[in-house]
Amino acid sequence: MRSPMNPYSTELRDCLDKLAQCHRTCLSTALTHCLEMGGEHARPQHLRLMLDCASFCALTEDAILRKSQFHASILKLCADICETCAKACQALGQMDACVAACQACATACRTSARLDHGEILRMAERLPPE
Repeated sequence: MRSPMNPYSTELRDCLDKLAQCHRTCLSTALTHCLEMGGEHARPQHLRLMLDCASFCALTEDAILRKSQFHASILKLCADICETCAKACQALGQMDACVAACQACATACRTSARLDHGEILRMAERLPPE
């Protein structure tokens, strides 16, 4: 339920929670588990992907909280990044928490991107043309 203290829908609050969880999980897993495992887990491209995922989840959460006019596009891209990260972590194995967090976040982002955010769009329409 929306209130003045929490103006977000249930779906959007769930998405914000999933974004925060994915951010924490990818960041901590990359910088602890993967580095400690070594080998393919510590491959630079894999670490970059996990850090991209963590960073983009934080950016997406920020965009929602500030009611960015680009929120739907950002949510879609975040979902793509999370899905890519989940697949890479699944392929390496021993990263179940990261896979689960990324998959849950991707699903929540796709759901939220499809929501009708009329208030945000109306605010964007009031911006001066470029």
